[in-house]
Amino acid sequence: MRYDPIDPQLFVRNRARLRKLLKPNSIVIVHSNDIFPTNADGVMPHKQNADLFYLTGVDQENTVLVLMPDAGDEREREILFVTETSEHIAVWDGEKLTKEQAKERTGIERVEWVEGFEGWLHRLIPQVDHIYLATNEHLRAAVVVETANDRFIKKCKARYPLHHYERLAPLMHRLRMIKDQEELKFIQKACDITEAGFRRLLGFIKPGVGEWEIEAELMHEFLRRGSRGFAYNPIIGSGKNACVLHYIENDSVCEDGQMVLMDVAAEYGGWASDMTRTVPVNGRFTERQRAVYDSVLRVLRAANEILRPGNTPIEYQKQVVELMEAELVNLGLISAKEAKEQGKDKPLVKKYFMHGTSHHMGLDVHDVAPPHEPFAEGMVFTIEPGIYIREEGLGVRLENDVVIGADLNFDLMGNIPIEADEIEELMNAGR
Repeated sequence: MRYDPIDPQLFVRNRARLRKLLKPNSIVIVHSNDIFPTNADGVMPHKQNADLFYLTGVDQENTVLVLMPDAGDEREREILFVTETSEHIAVWDGEKLTKEQAKERTGIERVEWVEGFEGWLHRLIPQVDHIYLATNEHLRAAVVVETANDRFIKKCKARYPLHHYERLAPLMHRLRMIKDQEELKFIQKACDITEAGFRRLLGFIKPGVGEWEIEAELMHEFLRRGSRGFAYNPIIGSGKNACVLHYIENDSVCEDGQMVLMDVAAEYGGWASDMTRTVPVNGRFTERQRAVYDSVLRVLRAANEILRPGNTPIEYQKQVVELMEAELVNLGLISAKEAKEQGKDKPLVKKYFMHGTSHHMGLDVHDVAPPHEPFAEGMVFTIEPGIYIREEGLGVRLENDVVIGADLNFDLMGNIPIEADEIEELMNAGR
């Protein structure tokens, strides 16, 4: 088995927490993601709907979860619908979950075949007043592809127009922002696999190596340790490519004297990790590279001290920008006079540090949460400051993942080398 087993009680707890947020006499209906096509008869690998996985642990297409906490028949309060394995499916795609396997994985007592879902729907919906349906409400989502949940919303509203329809997304965002201990185990494993990949790279990177070769080394290490691969499209940018925030071509050759920025991390069991490291291609920082690197690292360390319960994302980002401003002055990129005279939006700082410092992480690498929610114990965040000097072809970003604690944050990537001296030592060991 590729992954360690997930304790089904995690999903039992998640559903129990959701039930407490529902209005009386409600039903929740969540569909799995589709298998998306490529061209001809090709398809993309299946990526499960994160809300469905959070509530069930089922990573299988054509799956539907129905929750109806106030159902008169207690056997109808949780129903999972899954695909029945046919002879054709068994031969061509492999067997799907049996009812017993689905029950064991989810903790849901009643499992039915998805082919009977429509009949069940008409039996259950007339008994409720409120229907909770799933939409993608992430603030940065570009929703251009219609999902199974989107199609069902249209169908359900057309068939049952007089019910009260409710948004499931805000409830799921509130639940998913605080991580269960079982979730943290899997996020930590993803971080540990990422560490193994990075340590492998430190002995591999040298002048003449292709960015794509670095990607291949990571993929090898991730797969052999039980990951399905990258948690997101890897960014491996050498030289000026490091100044492109979403550079994913990874097709240049790393040259002597350059730095290479690697925003790369593994997933494990469905949970993401998110790491960035920037190292000198030849194994030795120049004086300028070291100065910029140390500035970014100081901001990362300081940001960790203010990413604390009660602080808010907006105030936190303002505070980090102030920290970064002081570093940019020290680096000679802006003067103290210019810093003092710039407007509230800090345009001079944003020329060199133009992105946010932290984001939620979990089942999605940019995980969901209510907008502007104050930081709280149990949240998992990245910390990823960067300085990008396009005129010098030099970009440095560093990123670790932390769990916010009551007294101190716990660095899930605390064992991954980040100090410049250690980076140099490991890159030059045995050379």
